[in-house]
Amino acid sequence: MLARKSIIPEEFSLPILASRIPRKPVFRDRVNKARFIAKSGSCNLAHKNIREQGRFLQDVFTTLVDLKWRFTLVIFTMTFLCSWLLFAMGWWLVAFAHGDLEPTRKDDIQQCVTNVKSFTSAFLFSIEVQVTIGFGHRMITEQCPAAIAVLIFQNIAGLIINAIMLGCIFMKTAQSHRRAETLIFSRNAVIAVRNNRLCFMTRVGDLRKSMIIGAAVRLQVVRKTTTPEGEVIPIHQIDVQTDSAAASNSIFLLAPLIICHTIDKDSPLYDLSAMELQCSDLEVIVILEGVVETTGITTQARTSYVTEEIQWGHRFVPIVTEEDGVYSVDYSKFGNTVKVATPRCSARELDEKPSILIQTLQKSELSHQNSLRKRNSMRRNNSMRKGAGSSVPMRRNNSALTMPKVQFLTPETVGQNVAIT
Repeated sequence: MLARKSIIPEEFSLPILASRIPRKPVFRDRVNKARFIAKSGSCNLAHKNIREQGRFLQDVFTTLVDLKWRFTLVIFTMTFLCSWLLFAMGWWLVAFAHGDLEPTRKDDIQQCVTNVKSFTSAFLFSIEVQVTIGFGHRMITEQCPAAIAVLIFQNIAGLIINAIMLGCIFMKTAQSHRRAETLIFSRNAVIAVRNNRLCFMTRVGDLRKSMIIGAAVRLQVVRKTTTPEGEVIPIHQIDVQTDSAAASNSIFLLAPLIICHTIDKDSPLYDLSAMELQCSDLEVIVILEGVVETTGITTQARTSYVTEEIQWGHRFVPIVTEEDGVYSVDYSKFGNTVKVATPRCSARELDEKPSILIQTLQKSELSHQNSLRKRNSMRRNNSMRKGAGSSVPMRRNNSALTMPKVQFLTPETVGQNVAIT
């Protein structure tokens, strides 16, 4: 039996019609990926399968500085203890070789080190020599040249150990990233219109009064890219130019500043609209570096902004005001932003169609005027309601005042009225 043909032609069937409907591009949610730079500035990078571990021992001083404090203190303590024990063993051997430890030693024979009769006394003498606490009743004599040589070697070794360990402790306490703790960045970055161009902006500030000399700000966009040859670059770093007065991006960080990057044709954000930005996997890294005024050490502060931390159509609120002839900075509003009229299109579309910006500003102005009108009308209505509510008792009082007086008649007044009539 042949299949019955449908009454509706195939070209007008539901699947065919649905396939002909133009579909808008569907933006999927961005897959959460690891940050390259944390908000605190630390690099989120793990080194694995390093086979040449001996390279770290070739630079012992840097390795000690990079260690955590607990490991540094353990190494500091064990270094001194081991050196004291090692030279205590040397003093004990000198005393043993000279016969100072024998109980049958004659009193007229002078010792190499006086009052060193056991390993404990040799250990105490080693501490006194290396730390230079002071020679009490234990002291070296002229009888043993070997003891003089041990004294010289221990003094040299003690000076070297003190120089290395104290230098390591000083460098750990005066590391450059300690100064970077008072260099702050705004929690979020913003994209808004400035001078008729879309701009990426973030705010930086310094909490200390001592300044950063020669401060410079660099921006980098990190994203995963694929070359025309098919090579996948997981971490592609693209330098981004900031709008600074000098070509070297040098800034005068006296008060919190807004670092601005104009999104032009050379910017990696040129083709991204507001919706496409939320679906992309890029990360904007901000690097602030300079020389500390008090110590002369170069410091560097870093942070990053992923797409969820970039607010489209916002602007930072001003936080610097003049009070009694002094400029005051309110850090409680350091990261506060306000919404402003901003096109949702990309910078490329804005350059191709400048009318988009004009239309957006006109719509914003109209909405602002409408909101002002609504507020004024609401205020008028509230004032009229208050006036109407207050006029009711006034009318009642007036009506009470205009009411005719009631006259009570007595018999005498009645007789007078009758005679008059």
